[in-house]
This record gives sequence, C-alpha cells and structure tokens, in this order.
Amino acid sequence: MDTHSLQVFISVADTGSFTGAGEQLFLTQPAISKRIAQLEEQLGARLFDRIGRQIHLTEAGQALLPKARAVLREMEDIRRSITNLSGRVAGKLRIGTSHHIGLHRLPPILRQFSRQYPDVQLDIHFIDSEEAWEGVLHGDLELGVVTLPPQPDPRVQQTVIWNDPLVFMVAPEHALAQEREVSLEMLTDYSAILPSPVTFTRRIVEDLFHQQSLTLDISMSTNYLETIHMMVAIGLGWSVLPASMLDDQVKALSVPGVSIQRQLGVVTHPSRSPSNAARCFTDLLRSAAQA
Repeated sequence: MDTHSLQVFISVADTGSFTGAGEQLFLTQPAISKRIAQLEEQLGARLFDRIGRQIHLTEAGQALLPKARAVLREMEDIRRSITNLSGRVAGKLRIGTSHHIGLHRLPPILRQFSRQYPDVQLDIHFIDSEEAWEGVLHGDLELGVVTLPPQPDPRVQQTVIWNDPLVFMVAPEHALAQEREVSLEMLTDYSAILPSPVTFTRRIVEDLFHQQSLTLDISMSTNYLETIHMMVAIGLGWSVLPASMLDDQVKALSVPGVSIQRQLGVVTHPSRSPSNAARCFTDLLRSAAQA
C-alpha cells in the first residue's frame, strides 16, 4: 500500500467519481480504476459500491477514509519537517480565506510574499471562514486567514491580526436613515439582511440582540458581504457590515451605547509543524497589521 494509492482513494471519495478524481490528479480514468482495484486487493475489501453512475463508499471505505487522511497528513508533516531543516522557503502553502478578507486585506500581502518567496506555490482556497476553520482543524489546510469566532476554540491556535469594526448600515433613502439615532429595538421593526446563521459574524450580531431579549426580522441571508452591501444599497433592508465597506451608496446608523467588532486572524493546527513558508507568511501578516 503506497501513499499515492491512498491519495487516489481520497480523491475518488471527495469528488464522488473516478472521472472527477482523474481530473483532480491529472490521471486517466483507467489509471484511477487500477489504483483503486489494487488497494481493494491489498485490503481484501471493496471500498466503493458502483450503482449505475453513482459511487458510494462501502462500510470498509468509510472506515478507511479518516485513516487514509491521517496517513497523508503525517507523511506531509515529515516531509515539511525535513525541508524546514534546510531553512529553504519553498513548496506548496495551502491557505483558506474568506472572499471578503481575500479582496480587502490580503492582496498587498500576497503580492509581497510572492515577490520575496518565488519558490513557494500558493494554493489559496476562497471559502467561508467557517469552512477554512474546519479545513485547518482536519489538516486539509495549513493556514486559515479568517474571521475568528466570538469564543476561542481550544482545538486550534489562533492569532488576531486585525480588529474589524462593524457598522449598522442602510440605504440613504431608507426610513432609518432619517433618524439621528436609532436603538436596537427600533431596528427590529425593519427587515435585516445578514450573513447565514452558521457564520461567526452572524453569531456576533445575534448575540447582541439576544442580550436585550430582542428578535430580529431577517429577510435574507448570504455569506458574501459584497452581496449584502449591494442589497442594502438598493434599500432591501439594514445590515451590519465592516466599517471599511462604508461608501456613498450606504449610510451608517448611530446606535448609542453599541460598539461591535469582529476579529480577523490566522488559525493553525497545534499538532502540525509549520512549514518555513507558513512561518514567513504569518510574519508578513503580523508586520502588515502593525504598519
């Protein structure tokens, strides 16, 4: 049993097809099928049920999947530790980050990193912060540059890079825009447009209203803050967005006694040896935050 066969098995399980795995690994479908057949022969168990065009993990396949991921993570950790001994900054650096951070925070850092360390292959996944968090937790990503949860999670290490103030916003023609000051209770009389319930940002906002025993009227949800900004700008409701997104299309509301923010930062797995590339990238993030 070799690690390449395990990688093929994981790819088939993740994509749900031999064709998808072949495209992901740049192998032909016959090569994928041969690898799976060899692995099944070595283990003496069928790993996939093939029903029509659908592929499903068997009970044996389900048992193997987490163990196969663990083996590959361990091998990658060994390779990374050996590479680190040379001090060379090279190899692949897998990063997960949100679309908002990727658009508004990372471009100058990515530009500087690419120029300073041309031998590093950046593999950037633009996904929800919560998905990136899970990717780090399960070893699929080395770094997550994400919105941090309201309460620290002891399963990962987190470092705050930016404090991100949040602002209540409406369209200039919205009824609330005419008020000098608004209260949380007044806001509940109007439709809100917020990130989806699973996001850390949504949790921060909901906690604020729950502390006052207030119920939000949420008309729409999406994880893309730029989309929320657009919907607020055309008058579909109010929202809470980063202060950096204030422009002439929206108006900030004054809510006395209320000051909220989220924290953006880096998450890593405590049991994973950081690569030289990861260390250098994190150092650049810290330097940018202090500038």
